[in-house]
Amino acid sequence: MKQKFHYATISEAITQLKAQGFTLDFNLHKNRFKVGEHEYTADEFEIVDLYRYEGPSDPADEATVYALANKAGVKGILVTGYGPSADEESEETLKHLHYKYHQDQQ
Repeated sequence: MKQKFHYATISEAITQLKAQGFTLDFNLHKNRFKVGEHEYTADEFEIVDLYRYEGPSDPADEATVYALANKAGVKGILVTGYGPSADEESEETLKHLHYKYHQDQQ
């Protein structure tokens, strides 16, 4: 079984993931990951790992850190908040990636 790590803070998770080669900072727009001028379709990627953080009292403190990679070796991090801040297409993209991730974990 693959050993799982939990990092105490979002910044700690990002620092450790970058040390593991997840160096790109992805932004999700609809079904595409963007990094500067580069764009990738989300279907190319799989979730390698994810870390969920919940604020003790403020829902605005809730976030998920995704470690993402594709078969070409492109690796990066996506940090998303919960709730109404995401558009519907982006939400569907994340649901699809979660589904693939959970299938691989079984």
